[in-house]
Amino acid sequence: MNLIKSNKFKNYLKLWAGPILLLTFLFLFGALGYRITEGWDWGDCLWMVLITVTTIGFGEVEVLSSAGRIITFLIIGGGLFVIQLTLQRFIQLSELGYFIKLKELRLKRFIRRMKNHVIICGYGRTGKEIADQLESEKISTLILEVDPTRKSEAEDKGFNVLLADATMDESLLLAGIKNCRSLVVTLPSDAANLYVVLSAKALNDNCRLIARAANEEAANKLKLAGANAVVSPYVAAGRTMAASALRPIAVDFIDLLAGSNCEIEEFKVTENIDIINNFTSNKNIVNNFSKQGEALLLATKVSGKLIGNPIDKFSISAGMIMIFLGSKEQLDRVRVRFKEVLVKTA
Repeated sequence: MNLIKSNKFKNYLKLWAGPILLLTFLFLFGALGYRITEGWDWGDCLWMVLITVTTIGFGEVEVLSSAGRIITFLIIGGGLFVIQLTLQRFIQLSELGYFIKLKELRLKRFIRRMKNHVIICGYGRTGKEIADQLESEKISTLILEVDPTRKSEAEDKGFNVLLADATMDESLLLAGIKNCRSLVVTLPSDAANLYVVLSAKALNDNCRLIARAANEEAANKLKLAGANAVVSPYVAAGRTMAASALRPIAVDFIDLLAGSNCEIEEFKVTENIDIINNFTSNKNIVNNFSKQGEALLLATKVSGKLIGNPIDKFSISAGMIMIFLGSKEQLDRVRVRFKEVLVKTA
């Protein structure tokens, strides 16, 4: 498949082969003509051809002979022909949408090289806010949008946008679903969001799926379909406003955290008991990292039960989720320390 796409890209470039070959021939012919008639070195010959074709008119390198003037006349005529041919090709290809297709091909080639990125399905009001937040965190982002107007709006803000229907498996594969870290679905229809979650779960079971839901019933269905997190804008807004009224300091802390170099990240332990048992006894104990100037262990989650501010030492259990707070470097050290027992993510 990649070979076909590569050949398609080469075919688009071949459309310019004619003008390029003619221009190359004109330069070689002119340089050779000046070399024979005037006896100049190759540098002067090529320079004379350049200023003649481009009509810069810096003046002759040296006074031309009659034969040299004939060569110059032929170069001017050939230059006019090549320029006319190039302009005609440019106009023709523009009308056929060549440059738009070429841009799309470049984007698809870029997407195939993307790793650990976030895919946003839909660039509506919610999608815009998510994209802006990810950009502020310098997270590689790709947007799937079916509306050309919204696509242009996102591109104007510097985002990578693919004009495609997110409900189609082909679109998700093209967006790099197999190599992404998470997929956020913010389509206006709950049915469409459910469809995307089902498709994404089948294509990449390790991908973290976050979906938007308009009501509780849709949220339950999305969770059954495999969504790791479901957010209702109305419920989330209500909880945030209530928290601002009851716990303003906590809300301010989250906002402050978004603008700092600290992050909160969760690490999931494998379900494989053998791997955990093979983990050495010293590493099978989590110390209070904050005492060592390392990432702070905020909480653990086992069998759906969240334990905040855990004790200094505890044994790692299957399926446990450890939630750490720290800088990117500190979190990387946590990842390295427990890499043997952590579930690998895309």
